[in-house]
Amino acid sequence: MKAKKIFFLMISILFLGCFSSKSQVGNPKKTKKNQKPNVIFILTDDQGSMDVNSYGAKDLVTPNMNYVIENGVSFTQFYASPVCSPSRAALLTGKTPQRAGLSGNAVPDSKVKKGLPGSEYTMAEMFKDAGYATAHIGKWHLGDAPEMTPNAQGFDHSFGHMVGCIDNYSHFFYWNGPNRHDLFRNGKEVYYNGQFFPDLMVNEASNFIENHKKNPFFMYFAVNMPHYPYQGDAKWLDYYNDKGVSYPRNLYAAFISTLDERIGALLKKLDELGIKDNTIIVFQSDNGHSTEQRAHFGGGNAGPYRGAKSSLFEGGIRVPAAITWPNKIQKGAIRNQFGVNSDWMPTLAELCGIKLDQLDLDGKSLVSVIDNEKEKTQHTEGYCWQYQDMWVARKGHWKLLGNPRDTSKKRYKLKEKRFLVKLDDDIGETTNLAKKYPNKVVELEKQYRNWLIKNKK
Repeated sequence: MKAKKIFFLMISILFLGCFSSKSQVGNPKKTKKNQKPNVIFILTDDQGSMDVNSYGAKDLVTPNMNYVIENGVSFTQFYASPVCSPSRAALLTGKTPQRAGLSGNAVPDSKVKKGLPGSEYTMAEMFKDAGYATAHIGKWHLGDAPEMTPNAQGFDHSFGHMVGCIDNYSHFFYWNGPNRHDLFRNGKEVYYNGQFFPDLMVNEASNFIENHKKNPFFMYFAVNMPHYPYQGDAKWLDYYNDKGVSYPRNLYAAFISTLDERIGALLKKLDELGIKDNTIIVFQSDNGHSTEQRAHFGGGNAGPYRGAKSSLFEGGIRVPAAITWPNKIQKGAIRNQFGVNSDWMPTLAELCGIKLDQLDLDGKSLVSVIDNEKEKTQHTEGYCWQYQDMWVARKGHWKLLGNPRDTSKKRYKLKEKRFLVKLDDDIGETTNLAKKYPNKVVELEKQYRNWLIKNKK
């Protein structure tokens, strides 16, 4: 009898042991009690609306970007500004670029310093005030005046270039005037001549993560790819040439896959340290692909959308975007609701338990949309953009463009001063409905004029 009891006791222990092991498989690892999640924001540079497999590209190799997108919630209608600096300003402040004080690109060495005002409260300052270690790695392009630099805007650690683009090996900025070396760590110029900048970024990011793995951190990983100059790894250039990809798509594609591998290296570091389950990753492009001369007049792909970088047609402002958080955010979900990059600041605040009650933001938290595919679009009152003399008023599926310019191939202004489209019927923005629906033109222009009053800085 005693032997029988012992036998059943052993069976019970084995059963409970198996049950206990299985119960831990689907749950995130427990770190410190009530530890907040880490946050990594991966911002790519001039990546076209369709230029990742998960968004429809069939001629690219992007497994690591696919991983981020397909292991979380991705957006089909996500928007940014049409060029670099305003897009970054909106992202980091939760405001429109106009209210953030930077409606055009930051200009280095200008008489009037143009950049993100130091008075603006940034996402980095939000995380820092919540006890996070904060880091900027990569491109800045929000001003190089002392009060505008990353360390003055809430980042404990900064490594990267301050202006719009650099050669990835010499780290020089090539534009008007004398060539200028542009690589800094925490405000001090550093030299790594001949070393590939994206690799330097990954090394810097890995060291920061290693040093802060036991406490929550926020990292703004602002990759400078695939922004020109196109300098992809030789193996990827050979790959796309062997596949018969034509110029300039071959150069751009090689740079995209080079970018993808660096994102993979970052993900691998999280795995090695066992902290991926407690890390929120956001992925987004800052604007559409470039058709500038320095970008070989193209290479990127906007798919069905008209326009490219520097345009307010969809190809200039509709960007790939996704968020993932293992075991916390639904895997492989797609959201068709409207979203904009100023939404990320309140969204991440809510996910991380940070209160922003006293801030007057234009962005709206997307958490309810992320949690529920049937949730209404948060920007029910519409949204507006302005860049140079161009502007857009969007409400529902209706979109009115003022003084539109098309940058799909050759840059040209349209003859029409007002261009009205209904996106659910005409995603390519091919037909102007302004004459057919004059009342809708009046309504949306009024929306823009009211927005303009509110957004005067």
